Amino acid sequence: MGGDVPGTVLKRERTRDAVLELIESRSPGDAIPSERALCARLGVSRPTVRAAVDELVAAGLLVREHGRGMFVAPAKITQELVAGDRALSVPQAAGAWSSRLLEFTTLQAGARVGRKLRMSPAAEIVYVARLRLVDGAPMAIEHLHIRAELVPGLSAQELESGDLYEHLRATHGVHVHEAVQAIEPTVVTRAEAGLLDVPELSPALLFERLTSDTTGRPVEYVHSLYRGDRYRIVSRLALGPAAEVAPDREGHHPGIPPGDFAHGDAIASSTRGDIQAGD
Repeated sequence: MGGDVPGTVLKRERTRDAVLELIESRSPGDAIPSERALCARLGVSRPTVRAAVDELVAAGLLVREHGRGMFVAPAKITQELVAGDRALSVPQAAGAWSSRLLEFTTLQAGARVGRKLRMSPAAEIVYVARLRLVDGAPMAIEHLHIRAELVPGLSAQELESGDLYEHLRATHGVHVHEAVQAIEPTVVTRAEAGLLDVPELSPALLFERLTSDTTGRPVEYVHSLYRGDRYRIVSRLALGPAAEVAPDREGHHPGIPPGDFAHGDAIASSTRGDIQAGD
């Protein structure tokens, strides 16, 4: 990494991914290199490394110990919420949703994203950072990583207007079918706070999603940061047999912009939930 990586948002993103790669290759309690060593290793400035480390400390993935260094945090306790075998269709959310591009470029996948998309680290992806807005107010920051060979000629207009998955289907012949998504609480960094118009360290929801097509091939890896002051998650859990009921048409699935999966494709999920804006 170095000056050839375009854009400050992408530089922070790649630095964060590099540190995450170190964390994921180690066990809880293992040390990771110092900030100075990371600067030399990654070819980025000390503030860029510190911002990435601060974010991962706030997310509970790293632990700083004064005078000793940085260590991989203890593993998180995971509770799976099960709603049954039915696939989840995603209804339209309230409000007028739009997008503003922050960065849009093509680059090599790298080790971590390549592993998630089951492709060579040297293979190309389209990287997109975009700000999601509702009625003109910022609601979320999305980082999309899409296989470049699937979307030749993907345009900025497709990423700023309409339903991205509809564009993939109609323009590029890519039919998304299933997504596996993780959700966890976090806080926003100074840079994220500026984009979302909230105070630094405000609560947020972090969504990480891997989307596959009808053949099971990974199409897109996304992680998104949603404002914690404007969203809540309500999960409906199947606790026993019940009569069939009509699906709830209000809200939309956490982390998935309104309209996505709204044209007949389904998303497989272990929970059936709504996100409601404006609470």
